[in-house]
Amino acid sequence: MFNWNGHVLKFPRTQISTALKRPEASQVGVYVLIGYQDDVETVYIGESDDVGARIRNHDLNKDWWTEAAVITTQSNTLHKAHVRYLESRLIGQAKKAGVVALANSTVGSATPLPEAAKASMEAFLDYVFAILPAVRLDCFLENTRPAKVATESVNSSDDPETQFELKTPKNKVSGRARFADGELIVLAGSTARRNWEGTPSHTYAELFSDLVKAGVLVEAGDMRVFSKDYAFKSASAAGAVLNGRATNGQEAWKLIGKGITYRQWESDRLGSEAG
Repeated sequence: MFNWNGHVLKFPRTQISTALKRPEASQVGVYVLIGYQDDVETVYIGESDDVGARIRNHDLNKDWWTEAAVITTQSNTLHKAHVRYLESRLIGQAKKAGVVALANSTVGSATPLPEAAKASMEAFLDYVFAILPAVRLDCFLENTRPAKVATESVNSSDDPETQFELKTPKNKVSGRARFADGELIVLAGSTARRNWEGTPSHTYAELFSDLVKAGVLVEAGDMRVFSKDYAFKSASAAGAVLNGRATNGQEAWKLIGKGITYRQWESDRLGSEAG
C-alpha cells in the first residue's frame, strides 16, 4: 500500500522453512498462528524480537496450527514497546470480534507509549486491519453492530433506515433486519432455527456454526436467538442463518409495512439511483 512501511507475510505451516528464510521473518514484529483445536477455529497472537525464531519454537511446541502470518516492517523500524502494543491491540480486537477462539492465556503486556508513538501504531494498525482480510485472515473483522435504540414504530416516516422482516411460521422463525451502509443487519432478538438443517457442505452451514461458536446465536428453548445485531453482506446469507438451510433471501425478506420483496425493493432503489 502507498506510503506504508509495513510488511505482512502469510504462509502455510508446510512452507515454514522457506518462509522463515525471508529477511522480514527475522525482524522485530508480531505474528498470528491460525488453525483448529477440537474442531474450533483458533488463533494465537504473539510478539518477538525475532518472529522467525519464536515461530520455530511454536513449531515444536504447538501442534494445532496450520498457517501463520508475520507482521513486520520493510526497514525493521519496530522495537519492543511497539510490538507489545501491537500484540495487545490485536488480542483485544480478536476478542472483540469474537469470530474465532483465542489461544492466548493473557491479553498481552503493552508497554505505555508516548502519545506520538501510540498514534503512529494506531495508524500502522489501520493498514494491518485493511490488509489481513485480503490474505484471508478475517479474525479481526467485527460483524456485530451496536444495537439501535428501538423506535415506537419501525414504519415511522422519520426512520432513516429501511427495515425488513423474514418469517417462516412453520419453523417459528421470525427475523427483523435494517439495511444500512450496504449491509443487511439482523437485529438482536430475531429467532432462528436451533440447528442447521440444510446440506452440511453448504457455504452458509459453516457461517451458522461460526455464529453459534461466537455467541451471536444463542439457545432459547428449541430455537436460537440473535444475542446482538449482526451484519451480513447478502440477504441470502442472513436468510440461510435464520432458516437453518439455503434460502433465497431476495424473496424471503419483505419490506416492513409494504410487503414487497427485498429483490423488488433493491430493483426500485437501483432504478431510482440510475434516474
